[in-house]
Amino acid sequence: MIDLHSHILAGIDDGARTLEESIALAKQASEQGVTHMVCTPHIHPGTFDNTLTTIEKSFVATVNAVHQHDIPLKLSYACEVRLGIEVPEKITSNALPFLGHFQGKRVLLLELPHSHIPVGVDSLVRWLTKRDIQVVIPHPERNRDVLAHYEKAIWLKRLGVMFQATAGAFSGTFSESVKQCVWQMLEDKLISYVASDMHNLHKRPNEMKAAFDCISKDKGEVVANTLLHTVPAQITENTQWR
Repeated sequence: MIDLHSHILAGIDDGARTLEESIALAKQASEQGVTHMVCTPHIHPGTFDNTLTTIEKSFVATVNAVHQHDIPLKLSYACEVRLGIEVPEKITSNALPFLGHFQGKRVLLLELPHSHIPVGVDSLVRWLTKRDIQVVIPHPERNRDVLAHYEKAIWLKRLGVMFQATAGAFSGTFSESVKQCVWQMLEDKLISYVASDMHNLHKRPNEMKAAFDCISKDKGEVVANTLLHTVPAQITENTQWR
């Protein structure tokens, strides 16, 4: 499986705090059946002020450690950027690492606040689309606006975004309402792919295998393989793995 959302880089966001934790997370992901993983630390001005430089530095250290411990996991990096007025400037100044490419467009992981869908998100999506950037919104099933008003997910989808569901949502890691929402989104064919969004081993481990098994049981192995391997492979087709 190919995991396009993780927080295993040490000390730069709310994921792994130390390199030892990074190694443990990489090992656990590999044991889940993940062969390739994109590290996507937060870029959230005022909270996680990451740059290409801070990400690259932590990434190199993580790659070296993973190789030294013989963990069979290939890595690359991108970011999970928080929606905000800073995004256009960061795009024009080439300050954001992209997830990959999809149907000729660069793929950007654009995070909404968990609490709501901000006013103006449609304008930003259209601005990005005009610049051949494909927006992927992670974990929509955990957004409170979507949970309260499911039709907002359909509205976002019609704007042209892709949705990445969280692996743990399918088995009930978060809440029953989140679980019901993610399964409804899957039923309505709103989900483009599934990723772990792993942060730690205690509350937010990698649950890709559990998601694959749940989806296979309910929708068949072909659907599970599409969501956890085929589409992620398409997005990272030209990625240089380390």
